[in-house]
Amino acid sequence: MDKQNLLIRAIRVIRAFEIHVLLVFLFLFIAFYSRAQTIQVLTSGANTSLRGLSVVNNSVLWASGSNGTVARSTDGGKTFNWITVKGYEQRDFRDVEAFDSNTAIIMAIAEPAIILKTLDGGKTWKKVFEDSTKGMFLDAMDFAGDYGVVVGDPIDKKAFIAVTEDSGNHWHSSSLPYALDSNEAFFASSGTNVKLNFDSFERIYNHVAVSGGSQSNLLIDKKYKLPLLQGKETQGANSVTINPKNKRIVVVGGDFKNDKESAGNCVLVSLNKKIKIEVPQTPPHGYRSCVEFINDKQLITCGTSGVDISNDGGMNWTLISPESFHVCQKAKEGNAVFLAGKNGRIAKLYF
Repeated sequence: MDKQNLLIRAIRVIRAFEIHVLLVFLFLFIAFYSRAQTIQVLTSGANTSLRGLSVVNNSVLWASGSNGTVARSTDGGKTFNWITVKGYEQRDFRDVEAFDSNTAIIMAIAEPAIILKTLDGGKTWKKVFEDSTKGMFLDAMDFAGDYGVVVGDPIDKKAFIAVTEDSGNHWHSSSLPYALDSNEAFFASSGTNVKLNFDSFERIYNHVAVSGGSQSNLLIDKKYKLPLLQGKETQGANSVTINPKNKRIVVVGGDFKNDKESAGNCVLVSLNKKIKIEVPQTPPHGYRSCVEFINDKQLITCGTSGVDISNDGGMNWTLISPESFHVCQKAKEGNAVFLAGKNGRIAKLYF
């Protein structure tokens, strides 16, 4: 065998070895990456559908839902204390805001709309808001320190809001400054269709909300039409999240009766001098009821057809679990991310 043939064989062996090493590296990388983004169910089986979730820190989280149910953990989800709120056993608490391991408020949606507050870890509750107006239906709350807002479906085409400046002890009712379309309203699917966005120039919190139904709009200083599925009562935006550092908004929704449809289920918004609205290159894989920033670039979104992660600010999404969840939230102080859904299911994201 001449030197040229030996050289050719050597090159082929080296190339085969390089390809083998590359494939092994890719396999290990994918395995590690997949393992780094997995959902672990912590508890399930309770007779409740959980749509409210508030994560105080890596240890303390509260969840709320149907049948007057509240769940509380102070050890990062290792154990849960399940509470049925006395006198409200038939109410659906679609949202919860927790301030610490003892203090939280919960929102019951329909006539009469009620907000309760506890100071002792859920042992006792005090009614801090009630509105029995015909058609009253509360959808979501958001807080920034002591300041909070709750939003409700429109009455006489005016979206209802109430604000508090003392951590929910007292509320002042009002309405958004623009009319909604007939059959345009909010979805109480995860308690996340309203967010507070701090205006550093005006030194005030602006209310940012998203609507669905006959129309789907982003509601800030005025209405901005969103390129989402809309026109039916099951369609439109369900959830909004804001990254104040880069003035980025991500909105998710779709059609909850066709929860595997990926068209028109996510919108990206840039809050610069001129608002820019765009759609992802690779959208989430179906209807999504909640979205949350994990960090400046990474997001999680969930719905009845699964859970997706984005690592590029929402432009591309990867399905990491087909399990059904209604709501996902990151710790206010910390990096833990939890999810909650039907049958009392509460889970944690590992990444």
